[in-house]
Amino acid sequence: MSPQHPASPTARPATRDGAYEASILPLEMREVVYEVAGARLIDGLSLRIEQGPRTLILGPNGAGKSLLLRLAHGLIRPTRGEVLWRNRKITGAGRGPRRQAMVFQKPVLLRRSVQANLDHALALHRVDGDQRRARRDEALEATGLAGRARQAARSLSGGEQQRLALARAWALKPQVLFLDEPTSALDPASTRAVEEIVEALHGAGTKIVMTTHDLGQARRLADEVLFINRGRLVEQGPADRFFEQPQSREAQAYLSGELLW
Repeated sequence: MSPQHPASPTARPATRDGAYEASILPLEMREVVYEVAGARLIDGLSLRIEQGPRTLILGPNGAGKSLLLRLAHGLIRPTRGEVLWRNRKITGAGRGPRRQAMVFQKPVLLRRSVQANLDHALALHRVDGDQRRARRDEALEATGLAGRARQAARSLSGGEQQRLALARAWALKPQVLFLDEPTSALDPASTRAVEEIVEALHGAGTKIVMTTHDLGQARRLADEVLFINRGRLVEQGPADRFFEQPQSREAQAYLSGELLW
């Protein structure tokens, strides 16, 4: 399976009338705190994510990587601090901008066929008629699922289910795509297929923001690394610098395989 790039990739998705939409980026977090039952899981985290490079978020287990994505996506609200998209503050859970999507570690699929999962997502975004069919078919072809279109989504293998989750994102044409360890439970062949799709989405102009615990994968995909530990941003910078000359003691220890307490 080798996904195909759309014929005319662009970093600024076009509207139905052919005009270009303004970017929803940059994404900013300003002194964000997230607490649960008195435990501070995100601790005064500030960052800025721009259009362009693939941003991979690294850190030990429990560092807050998944929480960071959920806060950015708008699934949860910070206890304190601000999350802003292009200087516009998110004021509540579920109120992030529409032109961004998220794929989870375990795909969330409807009890419907493969193509019906895409149709449902597109209908929610008010994509109708021929455009809906065209987007659905393009996404299924790009992710190698065209031959599975009428199969029950939940009967797919784990790797195919993750590709279906990516197909839904592809069909929605998000400006920003958050990926939360999308290959953590997959075999090497399925991991490679997912990485190819991520590369194709990036090539089509979608901003990729992804967490992973796989350093080999991070080296393959990252242009920029955000390294977090204990809910704080420790380093942010070019991937080659992070892997070759990490600036913090915590990053040096992490890359050496040491446990961070």
